Amino acid sequence: MLLFTAPRDALLAPLQSVSGIVEKRHTLPILSNVLIEKKGDALTLLATDIEIQIRNSTTAASLGSEDVAITVGARKLQDILRALPDTADVSLTLDDKRITLKAGKSRFQLQTLPAADYPRLAPPEGEGVHFTTTQRAFKKQLALVQYAMAQQDIRYYLNGLLLVVAGNLLRMVATDGHRLAYAASPLVGDYARTDVILPRKTVVELARQLADSDEALEVTLVGNQAVFRFGNIELISKLIDGKFPDYERVIPQGHPKLVKASRLALLQSLQRAAILTNEKFRGVRLMLSEGSLKLLSTNAEQEEALEELEVDYSGDTLDIGFNVTYLLDVLTNVSANEIEIRFNDGNASALFGLADNTDFKYVVMPMRI
Repeated sequence: MLLFTAPRDALLAPLQSVSGIVEKRHTLPILSNVLIEKKGDALTLLATDIEIQIRNSTTAASLGSEDVAITVGARKLQDILRALPDTADVSLTLDDKRITLKAGKSRFQLQTLPAADYPRLAPPEGEGVHFTTTQRAFKKQLALVQYAMAQQDIRYYLNGLLLVVAGNLLRMVATDGHRLAYAASPLVGDYARTDVILPRKTVVELARQLADSDEALEVTLVGNQAVFRFGNIELISKLIDGKFPDYERVIPQGHPKLVKASRLALLQSLQRAAILTNEKFRGVRLMLSEGSLKLLSTNAEQEEALEELEVDYSGDTLDIGFNVTYLLDVLTNVSANEIEIRFNDGNASALFGLADNTDFKYVVMPMRI
């Protein structure tokens, strides 16, 4: 039975958009598969890991006459398609629980599992909150905060990103307990306050998939699920059930010492200083005096790196230490020419900001060096 024939990329592109969440090794073998569903004149590919589900519909194919649904190994199918020539035309046929893929003189047979056994996340029901923004705006906001998410922290609610819809603002917050990133952007409309925590895997997938374009992104938050619709893609994600830290209490107020520096010059100096930091603690000292910022790093071999930058600063001297990775992260992920840093004393957190974007804040705790 012919499923469809199409140019290679007409199948590879939607397959790549869904297969990113497929786990290589899973306790349920069927979750290593992608669901291929042909209904009418549309071909739908769907993948899930039970926590997240991504569906992509395409019509860029010549389809067979019968409706059919089957699952096949996602990675194997993707690897085969990638290995074929860019210009290849591909046909898929189903015969006795096996899919045959043909392209030119190449022929591959893959085992299938029944579509009826494939788990699916049911779309959420109920009112919830629904808003629309652009893919570019959401992607840009994600980039400002996602690097501060925890990885495999025992406090599971830190392994994700807080999304707050309130009034006409969309806020995003991420923290791993040592640093916190906050970004806000305007929304069209007026919404009741809704706080949800998106899992790390969902955040990473959205950052990967969203286009840098003004095309619409529809977001629905209902119960314990979030739904994102953009282009031909629908992503449904379960939410993390937990109490996120009070980020407003973490962001310091009234730090009197203000430093203005070139983001790129500071980034490059820190990158050089990081080479000679202790591999375990990654500490760098910032020594601040009028018009000058010195960066000092040492390691267990008594090696030392010293960098000095001209900065806009006229306050008291300050000597404070940080994990250099946390500083590099923020300087790499913002795009402003100038960075603003506010300090209080050597024991208090530092607050990074941007002169042209008061809706972004990054707080980093100091470390003893």
